[in-house]
Amino acid sequence: MVLSEKGQERLYLLGKSWIFIFLLAEAVIFSLTGIGFFSAKNFQNILVASTTIMLLAAGETFVIITGGIDLSVGFVMGLFCVINAKIIVALQAVGVSPLLSLIISIAGTLLLGLLPGLLNGVLVAKLKVPPFIATFGMYGIAYGLSEILCNNVPIAGLPSLVGFIGNGYILYYLPGRGFSFFAPPEGISRAEIRALLALFPNVFLFSVVAVLVFAFILSRTQFGQHVYAIGGNIDAARRAGIPVDRDLIRVYMISSFFAALSGVMYTLRFVTGRADAGSARMLDSVVAVVIGGASLYGGTGSMIGSIIGTLVIGVLETGMVNLGLPTHNKYVYVGIILVLAVLIDQFFPEMVKKGE
Repeated sequence: MVLSEKGQERLYLLGKSWIFIFLLAEAVIFSLTGIGFFSAKNFQNILVASTTIMLLAAGETFVIITGGIDLSVGFVMGLFCVINAKIIVALQAVGVSPLLSLIISIAGTLLLGLLPGLLNGVLVAKLKVPPFIATFGMYGIAYGLSEILCNNVPIAGLPSLVGFIGNGYILYYLPGRGFSFFAPPEGISRAEIRALLALFPNVFLFSVVAVLVFAFILSRTQFGQHVYAIGGNIDAARRAGIPVDRDLIRVYMISSFFAALSGVMYTLRFVTGRADAGSARMLDSVVAVVIGGASLYGGTGSMIGSIIGTLVIGVLETGMVNLGLPTHNKYVYVGIILVLAVLIDQFFPEMVKKGE
């Protein structure tokens, strides 16, 4: 079938923007079928629930654009969730204040969090181990180490300050008493607590800032352009003088950094350190990147697209909880969405070409 020029344009736009249509359709369906879905509180619940996937997907975006994949992110997150909690508990035991313990633990965790990525990057770039194998090996190493560190028991005994920050909001509004920052107004009654409106969850805002910084790096810097060039054609990138090995190592370190940051955010939210904290999120992070427009063949993708992909999964998850549906059904739907995204990525360009 020969398509007109307008037909080709519409088909191209549909292939490019289907994910926005899908997200809108999800919001409409859950708003019509659920109770209280279309509310400020519920939207904030979606943002908080999406934080882990968004962070893992941010790092995975860099890797997938280069044509690789990082299967270790879920258990690397768990490992650094445990390490972060262990550092806080250890510092508390020697008399360091809760705030200083938290600052030192986060800095140390994020620094150590670069190591799995460094090892993955060296294996892939220097020793030519396929990304699937290299990161799958790290998947097992990270999980084993985290279980050894915590003796198969979640780390407890963290100060209340951890939960106060992790479950807090930037802004609170109480009708009749106005706004307050970082904490609810003091001395409020139970009746007033029901009317209290909390806005902008801390964990989500911290995460968004990190994602936006790396979105800028990906889209506006020479390193970002190298990432796309490596995914587009790695041999051509080498011939053009791009330091492919060095940039690939950096890409896997970025992915590992985001996994460690996700572990820190988990500790803040749940006031514990768990080895399996991110075990169920590896698939979600890959799906978010792919349905956000990245190709598993490399060379395409964006951080904004990955954020939209994250929201698709977050809305689906929250909507199902709102309807009282079993959450394990989500894996079926996420799998279907992933296959759909890959098929669209594969066949829409061909359909447009055939119509020319």
